[in-house]
Amino acid sequence: MKILIIGGDAAGMSAAMQMVRNSSGNEITVLEKGDVYSYGQCGLPYVISGKIESTDRLIARTPAAFREKYGIDAREFHEVQKVDTKNKLVSGINHENGDTFNLPYDRLLIATGVSSVVPKWEGVTLPGIFSLKTIHDAKEIIDYLQNDRKNVTVIGGGYIGLEMAESFAELGKKVTIIERKDQLAQIFDADMAELIHDEAVKQNIVLKISESVEAFGGREHVEFVKTDKGEYETDLVLIAVGVKPNTSFLEGTGIKTSVNGAIEVNAYMQTSIEDIYAAGDCATQYHRVKEKDDHIPLGTHANKQGQIAGLNMVDIHQTFKGIVGSSVIKFFRLTLGRTGLSEAEANMLNIPCGSVTITATDIAGYYPDGKKMKVKLVYHKETHKVLGGQIIGENGVDKRIDVLATAIFHSMTTDELLDLDLAYAPPYNGVWDPIQQAARRVK
Repeated sequence: MKILIIGGDAAGMSAAMQMVRNSSGNEITVLEKGDVYSYGQCGLPYVISGKIESTDRLIARTPAAFREKYGIDAREFHEVQKVDTKNKLVSGINHENGDTFNLPYDRLLIATGVSSVVPKWEGVTLPGIFSLKTIHDAKEIIDYLQNDRKNVTVIGGGYIGLEMAESFAELGKKVTIIERKDQLAQIFDADMAELIHDEAVKQNIVLKISESVEAFGGREHVEFVKTDKGEYETDLVLIAVGVKPNTSFLEGTGIKTSVNGAIEVNAYMQTSIEDIYAAGDCATQYHRVKEKDDHIPLGTHANKQGQIAGLNMVDIHQTFKGIVGSSVIKFFRLTLGRTGLSEAEANMLNIPCGSVTITATDIAGYYPDGKKMKVKLVYHKETHKVLGGQIIGENGVDKRIDVLATAIFHSMTTDELLDLDLAYAPPYNGVWDPIQQAARRVK
């Protein structure tokens, strides 16, 4: 078969490698808009802060390695502009030489990922205003910081906004976060987000909550940001207000999109058009708790969906089992973990829910150097099925979130949480794990 893959990062190359390992005789061609393949985007903030010494550390395999070692025709600077689903043709432009291309396919995988949302604010094109999605973005920010940039403004208090606020602060910058909504980290309930706000203030981050950006100003580069409540000096701006799936080139193809413009796929990663598959950040993910398609673009989902798409495209049938909405963020001293539904999400979905919130230590209370963690458990009022969990603390958060994610994946109840045989020794845990302590409070 002639197999085309649009996109050379996590989902696309996971699929390609599965095809290589599990089939033979196929012509696999990958069309990548840029020149970097298969890299860890989530590591970019830590390259900027200096924790990771180079963007080279984030690259798993180069295009040359895919070509020479695995026989994959990995092309660079090939931007796909149109998909002809009737005649099974993909066309676009090679930005390296300006030539156009038209390539036939028997099966096609769309793995084009997402792009940063950059609103059309006045002055947004001034030098010194960035978003962060690619290795090239990171390099531009690093280069710009080489000059004396003291005041940094981060617009948006989500994943990237928080991680980049920490990175800039660690570089000695004075950091301001502007968030148009009423709290940072919207994926957490307000009572949990208070801990994030407190940590930001302790780390000398200036918070401008419930403020909307209106414009930027400056002469040769950005010098100030204007909101509906004030005007603030700045030397660098990072815009981190969200992402959008790269699917606009599919207009008119008949390929169905849904949540946020993401491509609608079934459990086999098939789209609404025969022989066309999609995976990763540009595709939907089935949410097991919401029981409907969602769009939560994370590297974990992209790699899994890519692997499953690759197998199905060579007739080895596997299904994607869905997500439960797990994530973890480092924010200075704190680890912010969540999985399943927040209480706010459950209420929006009209799910009858209750919640329990406790404060516990990550290890046995009598063992030295224990750290406090705040644990919130969300459950179905009638069935006591675990719907979600949020944990914020200094140590041991990721361990507990993973336990809760597993419990939610298997539709466990709060009573069944108590039955779990979790590891215990005083330096690692109490006899009742914090999530079990919370489950004991459920009535």
